[in-house]
Parts: sequence; structure tokens; C-alpha cells
Amino acid sequence: MAGKIEAHLAELGIEIPVAAAPAANYVPYVISGNQVFVSGQVPFVNGAVTFQGKVGTDFTTEEGMDCARICALNIIAQVKAACGGDLDRVVRCVKLGGFVNCTDGFGEQPKVINGASNLMVEVFGDKGRHARFAVGTNALPMNVAVEIDAVFEISV
Repeated sequence: MAGKIEAHLAELGIEIPVAAAPAANYVPYVISGNQVFVSGQVPFVNGAVTFQGKVGTDFTTEEGMDCARICALNIIAQVKAACGGDLDRVVRCVKLGGFVNCTDGFGEQPKVINGASNLMVEVFGDKGRHARFAVGTNALPMNVAVEIDAVFEISV
């Protein structure tokens, strides 16, 4: 039987992807005590990198938000893996760290990262409310538009 979060995801029509393997010499998440530290997630969809380029020239702010949502889906996939498949173990999303590959002078990084923040609240309700940062940078790995890491509290 599906848990409460899985049932809620089904109601929302949201499918969580399979957690991606790391692209280098690191692990996708670390569990320390009751916290899960999720490595930076990029916009992988079906094993392919999407949203390559800069927000502000190649992508609009709204497209950047879509990219951040994909990153957030990948974060949830890693948390699901860390929880042995049981998202009901999530106590709360503690923090998101958002990086936006953007042009000089672009100032809507917080709005872009809202794509991820909104998804966390949509999926987890009040447990999805979190602290965060949203910063701009001149480059990200694989030239992706957004990369986001996360910290979650889980029941052990």
C-alpha cells in the first residue's frame, strides 16, 4: 500500500523519477543522524541533461522555474532512496541551496528557485517549508541553468 505522500503525489499527478547515480567521485546523499544531505541535483530527465544555458539569455525566469522544479523532483528522488522508498519518513525539508547560471545583471534568482520551493510545499505541505539561499553564478556543471542541493530531516 502506498504511503500518504505517495498517495498525495498520485493525486497531484506527480511522478518521482528514479534517483540518478552520481556523475563523479561523490555520493548522491549522506545520512547523518536524522538528516539527509542531498548533493546538488541538476535537471536530468530520463537520464538526459536538459536546460543547458543561462537564465536571462537562453531561458526566461519562468523557464528557469521549470528547471528548478525538475531539480526538486530529482532531490525528492534522492530523499526517497535515502528513506528506503518511504517518503512518509520525511519530517521536514530543512534547507534548499539554489544556484542559477545566469547573465550579469540578472536579479531574479529567488523567483527561479521558487520553482523548487513551491514543489516542496506542494508535496510535503508545511513539512516542505524550508530555509534557503538563491544565488547567481556565471557557470554550472554541464552548463545547466540550475543546480540545487538540500537538507532534510527524516524519522529514523
